Amino acid sequence: MTRPIRLLLALPVVLCLTSAPDARQLSAQPQREQLLNGLKVLLQTRNADPNVLLRLRVHSGAIFDLAGKEGTMALLGDALFPDPSVRRFVAEELNGKLDVTVTHDYLEVTLVGPSRDFERLVEILRNALLNPLPDEATIAQLREARLKLVRETSVAPNVVADRAVLSRLFGSYPLGRPVAGTADSLARVTRADLLFARERFLNANNATLVIIGGVERLRTMRAVRQLLGPWRKSETHVPATFRQSDPPDSRPLIVNLPDVETAEIRLAVRGLARRDRDRPAAEVLALIAQARWTAAFAPLARTAAFARHDAHLISGAFIMGAPVRPADVVPALDAARRTWDELAAKPPSAEELERARRQRLADINRPLDRPEALAALWLDEETYGVNTSDEARALASLSPGDVQRVAVRLFKDAPTATAIVGDEKTLRAKLSALVVP
Repeated sequence: MTRPIRLLLALPVVLCLTSAPDARQLSAQPQREQLLNGLKVLLQTRNADPNVLLRLRVHSGAIFDLAGKEGTMALLGDALFPDPSVRRFVAEELNGKLDVTVTHDYLEVTLVGPSRDFERLVEILRNALLNPLPDEATIAQLREARLKLVRETSVAPNVVADRAVLSRLFGSYPLGRPVAGTADSLARVTRADLLFARERFLNANNATLVIIGGVERLRTMRAVRQLLGPWRKSETHVPATFRQSDPPDSRPLIVNLPDVETAEIRLAVRGLARRDRDRPAAEVLALIAQARWTAAFAPLARTAAFARHDAHLISGAFIMGAPVRPADVVPALDAARRTWDELAAKPPSAEELERARRQRLADINRPLDRPEALAALWLDEETYGVNTSDEARALASLSPGDVQRVAVRLFKDAPTATAIVGDEKTLRAKLSALVVP
């Protein structure tokens, strides 16, 4: 067989291999519509599905909370459905679900219910978006409920450690502030603050609505135009740009949680934004760093040690952490720093890279048969301007040198933040090798 013929026969195989990820993406592409008020609508009809999912994402989140009033967007999310009977109706009468989620990057409302009640679900969403903000007395009740939730969920050592290291790393920069707020910050949030945030961010042309389920397109758009068409659009756009904060204090921060047997340690440097072209490499780098860290200090293998890269719209954080015995705090932190230095000094092995690449691909190639997973994929593309096909291609082309280059970018001479949460008296006795404030 001649060389040209061999190449011709091989061509279909190459085409199949290179087109497979794109075929997966094309099968998951939505029908796209846009209302006159600027609201984007992404649709997929599933005739055999007795239910329908509505997920509305407002592309502004807690990064826009005013300094000292953290938790404003979270409280605004609570104020969308101030009457508990609405949630009970969806859960008990419709056997569905109503959730509101607020992150640094967005506010999101999820409604699930029977397809036969689709118009009713859209009306519930309409009322949340178009009804006036609740009165002062109702806002006070919502604030108290959120304060109770914050107190109940902010005492776990791992949560305290995460918040402490991010506060140390970013200071007053938005990513250093808790999305849910604190007892002090929530007490400062007034109804006027919520009105201001609603006026700036809860607008039709700052949002995307995903609808997936057993409702055909004409019926869907008729209801959406009728009920959500009156939602106002904004004439201004608030950009997500902020002045970077000063470098973090490099001294370890000890947060006292008395009478706990283990200590939660965190070591962090500033990371990359979600749209950064090097972000896929940073995700792989985190997996390699975790494997090296646990191998470098044997006691970590028996703990929930982790390394992760948290990417957001405006920036990110590379964090390593674990629950350890007080006696292991110093050697565990030393091992983490050595891991960073080694990754910046020398490329990872081909085996390390391939193992981490496969793990990352498994994470992003999640099944898309569930409406919730598909909606999250579409909405992330709208919020961040990146998709899993782009990331998969970036991962496929990664070399060990690429990973080292990103390690240098993240770790070389980078100001670090260290937080240790545990019994302060016990910790200070063990930390003579560290300088603590």
